[in-house]
Amino acid sequence: MLVRFALHPRKWLKRRVSARLFSLLTLLTTVMYFEGLTNAAEASPPGASVETKVEVPSSMISAPFNTSRYLKVPPNFAISVYARIPKARFMAVAPNGDLLVSQPSTGKVLIVQPNGNNDPIISDFVTGLRKPHDIVFHTIDDTTYVYISETHQINRFTYKSGDITANNRQVVIAGLPDSSTPELKGSYGHELKNIALDANHKLYVSIASTCNACLEDTVSNPRRGAIYQYNADGSNPRLFAQGLRNAEGLAFLPETNDLWVVVNNRDNIAYPFNDSSGNYGKVIPSYVDNHPPEEFTKVRDGGNYGWPFCNPNPDKPNGFNDMPFDRDFQFNADGRVNCNAMDRITKGIQAHSAPLGLTFLQDTKFPSLYSTGAVVGLHGSWNRQKKTGYKIAYFPWDNTKNIPGDQIDLVSGWLITATQQVWGRPVDMVVDQQGNLLISDDYSGTIYKLSYTPSVEQIQVYKHMNFAGVSQSFPTSPGIYKASQGDLSIVGNDSISSLRVPPDTVVRVCEHNNGGRCREYGSGEHKYVGDDFNDIISFIEVK
Repeated sequence: MLVRFALHPRKWLKRRVSARLFSLLTLLTTVMYFEGLTNAAEASPPGASVETKVEVPSSMISAPFNTSRYLKVPPNFAISVYARIPKARFMAVAPNGDLLVSQPSTGKVLIVQPNGNNDPIISDFVTGLRKPHDIVFHTIDDTTYVYISETHQINRFTYKSGDITANNRQVVIAGLPDSSTPELKGSYGHELKNIALDANHKLYVSIASTCNACLEDTVSNPRRGAIYQYNADGSNPRLFAQGLRNAEGLAFLPETNDLWVVVNNRDNIAYPFNDSSGNYGKVIPSYVDNHPPEEFTKVRDGGNYGWPFCNPNPDKPNGFNDMPFDRDFQFNADGRVNCNAMDRITKGIQAHSAPLGLTFLQDTKFPSLYSTGAVVGLHGSWNRQKKTGYKIAYFPWDNTKNIPGDQIDLVSGWLITATQQVWGRPVDMVVDQQGNLLISDDYSGTIYKLSYTPSVEQIQVYKHMNFAGVSQSFPTSPGIYKASQGDLSIVGNDSISSLRVPPDTVVRVCEHNNGGRCREYGSGEHKYVGDDFNDIISFIEVK
């Protein structure tokens, strides 16, 4: 029975759901709501569970693809090598579908042009830059610009569809701190810059910390470990938010001006509790392994997110959600900085995963369970006894609370857990014009293409009998799905709707209300399956 899942998921499941179903639901922890009749399913998206061979064109089989490589993806997804670009970092898709890729190590941004069924054409878009990193296309009035960050400045170039080289360079922000800044004496731990622009043509620049944790960055001018806001032409600079050690991925939630970031948090944290363990102030590997979490958070104007004085604590009842802060032993043991006054982190990510790219999914050809939400490239750890990260994480979006749901793996396998061997490190993700997800990997020098092929067999529910009218479709892969399916409490009195179940598939439909009933349907066509689409939530379990 599934009838109380939405109201009391954990408590009720432990009491009533079979061990098999509980295991399934434990894996499928995130629930999303998708409005609309044609795609009204709400379900936990299946994670990366299918070990899939990476398809590699014969021209691209140099290491690490000189041997077969496998990655885990969700059911009905495929992954292939689209291009080989050494040390590829951040990406942007041009309005005409070309792909720009930054290559900080060479001072270049490359352009990757589709070439039919042949290998894409790769050439220099702009050269001679100082560690170019982030790339953003942005249109103001009738002019489209491509913004490209360097360590010491932000440039923009005018862009017309089909341009294969950069034109009309303007330096809109100069004098940003990097390793050439005299006071830093050639040392800057995180000098690469990341950027974003909002719908009001404001430009946001992440100026990351010079260090793991230090006081100097909190009083420097400009502030480091911070985000600054400018006009699109670089004028009117001001501090927007601080306490963000190294925010690499910056993105605006679609159809809003809400800025979200992913942040690389500090390493080698000292144990902050003066308790009976005797570990106070010591760097304990078992504690460092999971503290402090990396951060995925909404950023407000004037916000302060704690670094280096306060660290989010994932060990409280809410886990990675809305974490309280602990005092940092190194810089705030006496509590002179009030951690309760800091802006809490919206969502934590496993410590030391190194989140880099952040992309909100739109316009993919992925099924509805993956059609909104965010993907984050987890570059992978060094400061941990067992490695973590090395994957693409997906966060379904909670439209009710307007926050990310629980993380699932979308693509994993670059880390071979048994041997701790790493053969790839994902960085950034963009959606191409064909609705695929492109993924950069600066370790293997690869751009991957993650694509989805719908299953020929779909479970379909129709509003009217005879399999006509408004419909909903569900994958045949095992899962729990929500739908605006109708009231099943009065057997025989419900309005006519119809259900088509593919061969070798069993579907269970359950009412949401307390005391509701479930019905089970095997393969074939069935009528009288639930009431009209009247916004009463029921569940469909695919076995």
